[in-house]
Amino acid sequence: MTEEANNSKETHNEGETATTPTAPETPPVLKILIDKPSDFRFHAAYMTYSDAFDKATSPETKLKLNESITALSSEQIDYETFYRQISQYRVEFNPEHFSGHGRPFIETQRKKDWRKREERASRNKRHGR
Repeated sequence: MTEEANNSKETHNEGETATTPTAPETPPVLKILIDKPSDFRFHAAYMTYSDAFDKATSPETKLKLNESITALSSEQIDYETFYRQISQYRVEFNPEHFSGHGRPFIETQRKKDWRKREERASRNKRHGR
């Protein structure tokens, strides 16, 4: 082989080992700490954001949550828009609370009906029925 062919072969081999493709590590998404406890509405929104952020696992979700709370703090969006934006992430973590399924059914009655039922139950209990 000629010297030129030998050099090109060596550089080709060196290039393969030096440029092994590796997946770039993405830094973890950090929670934004901009809570304002003196502002009740913002504090409640921040607590909602914080809860959703803590339960989120994907970096994309965390980025979206960070964008929403940042926009709210800089008054680019209102509270209604903020809650609409993060509601989908809250449903992912607690679907039975937000979807309406599995909600407890609360039966109401008048006080007069309740008294009648209690009197009947106590009378039956007293007479061993």
